[in-house]
Amino acid sequence: MKTALITGITGQDGSYLAELLLKKKYKVVGIVRKTSHENYANIGHIQDDLNLYQGDLLDPVSLREIIQKVKPDEVYNLASQSHPSESFKQPIYTTEITGLGAHRVLDVTLDVNPKAKFYQASSSEMFGWVKEIPQNEDTPFNPANPYAVAKLYAHAITKIYRKSYNFFASYGILFNHESPRRHLGFVTQKVTYAAACAKLGIRTSRHLNEEGEPLFKNGKVSLGNLDAKRDWGFAGDFVEAMWLMLQQDKPDDFVIATGETHSIKELCKEAFGYVGKNWEDFVVIDKRFIRPTETGPLVGNPAKAKKILKWTPKTKFKDLVKIMVDANIARLK
Repeated sequence: MKTALITGITGQDGSYLAELLLKKKYKVVGIVRKTSHENYANIGHIQDDLNLYQGDLLDPVSLREIIQKVKPDEVYNLASQSHPSESFKQPIYTTEITGLGAHRVLDVTLDVNPKAKFYQASSSEMFGWVKEIPQNEDTPFNPANPYAVAKLYAHAITKIYRKSYNFFASYGILFNHESPRRHLGFVTQKVTYAAACAKLGIRTSRHLNEEGEPLFKNGKVSLGNLDAKRDWGFAGDFVEAMWLMLQQDKPDDFVIATGETHSIKELCKEAFGYVGKNWEDFVVIDKRFIRPTETGPLVGNPAKAKKILKWTPKTKFKDLVKIMVDANIARLK
């Protein structure tokens, strides 16, 4: 039985990856932060099958103790402050967790358990103000927000460790991947949640946005730049690519994406259309939700992953939107 260690196991990607690894008969270990309010909603259904240890990416001592005890065969570093917009409000914290936190996990793993295979979660946000369309593994990075800079640091240091220490360290440059487990602060959840409210006739929701206001208020959802384009896939598909990277004979880097791009306006049309509503009746533009700098269009070329990993996304954009709207209807009910 292989042992896998996952940082960020309570998050969207961590929970889907944990499910996948359990199905593959792994012993799954997760690092969770000690907080006043434990939020295990994403892993509640599999929690009894997991081994959870309290640790923190800010604390290398706790990381060392866990890795020494567990001796994992595979380490998946998925923990981060993962919201680009929030990184403008908390740039130093984002750097500590997303950048230096990744470095701490990498460094401790190499020191304590150098035979382990290591996966670093990189991000399409690193392409930022894009140099070419679509983006692949050789496209130059040009980050446009603090989150992307932190991710690029983690990405670069992983590559340095791989080359300098002959360490099996791979990274996936993942484009946007969503699911019902995505935090409500992300635009795909905002839109599908609002569509669910519209379907159920809810005028003002009890869930709050990042400004502490109702996510859906007086029959409206507040959004930023509707013309921003993203390559959206399903998180459940993307974690399979993470696992496949660590099953290869050699470490490498891979773009994981659908290869399709859709605007936020298209997302609105699809979500509200699915519940029989006109999106324009429910959406308002709020300048507070427009990023200081906009990236894109971000669209990935996953040809290398298809060729080497034999990986292709299974869930289409329209189906992903329907899954998320239905999940939010169930959540609201």
